[in-house]
Amino acid sequence: MKRREFLISSAVLAFGTQRAPAQQSGTKKRVALVHFSTKVADMRIGGDTGFTIYLQELQRLGYVEGQNLIIDRYSAEGQRERYGELAGEIVSTHPDLIATSGTPLTLELKAATSTIPIVTVTGDPIRFGLISSLAHPGGNITGVSGDAGIELWGKRLELLAEAVPTLRNVLFVGPQAALEAVGGKAMREAAQKLGIALVNAPVATPINEQAYRRTFNAIRRDQADGLVFSDDVGNYAHRILLVELVKQIGLPAIYCFREQAEAGGLISYSTDLKSTVRTAARQTVEILRGGKPGEIPYVQATRLELVINLKTARALGLEIPATLLTRADEVIE
Repeated sequence: MKRREFLISSAVLAFGTQRAPAQQSGTKKRVALVHFSTKVADMRIGGDTGFTIYLQELQRLGYVEGQNLIIDRYSAEGQRERYGELAGEIVSTHPDLIATSGTPLTLELKAATSTIPIVTVTGDPIRFGLISSLAHPGGNITGVSGDAGIELWGKRLELLAEAVPTLRNVLFVGPQAALEAVGGKAMREAAQKLGIALVNAPVATPINEQAYRRTFNAIRRDQADGLVFSDDVGNYAHRILLVELVKQIGLPAIYCFREQAEAGGLISYSTDLKSTVRTAARQTVEILRGGKPGEIPYVQATRLELVINLKTARALGLEIPATLLTRADEVIE
């Protein structure tokens, strides 16, 4: 059975693509939307926020599913071991473009094709070997990087510690590999300076709701007094579920996506997701109109948003320092 899914997640900065008339009705483009775990039912307008924004932006720019656009949706269903198989399946259908997110999945797609254009949202594309230059990617890949610098990892922990001065034991919810990589190293160094013990809280594969619930059942038994999340695609796909699970255990947490603070999370420090998605959609349209991905700049996140939910802080019995509130881009009362 084909498993089809897609996601466009985290970065910022829009570059100009003027709206143009839709293509003639007789010419349809085929786009493969691919994601790690998001459900197929959520990959449409009115479902997942990222999908909704992406598809609406495509429509605004003249590409409407069912009229001049065919969309195939694929999913790895949270199973990293399926990336290679899934990449091969997608490439065998010869779409006009592949839209995806997440560095590991994009690397598998890159290995599977050097000719089909790929638009993606990832971490640092140069460090992971996806492209050689942001301004001139070369090859068949362009996209948006949500990596605003490795210092962002340590900054999130510092912000949580500022909001919760008694913070001493923090769990990192994300892949162990992320905690061991350069971003994780920056976070571990920040933890050491702050006198905080930082330990990984792993999520088993396949990454799904049940896996997260098992992780949080284990967290209940730990002596943690705070949580910090990675921005990997699994956490993005389950971002609202994570807020709900954190509420159930009553711990302060800092998140990687603005939506999570809006949904009741204590703090989010993130790039502008909406701008990220719209940028990826514009890149998609530019390629569908004949542009070459290797000549379209790979956009890097620059603007960060700090959002604090005071209602959640009061529920946790926290008094957020005024110095932190004044630096917030938005305070939710």
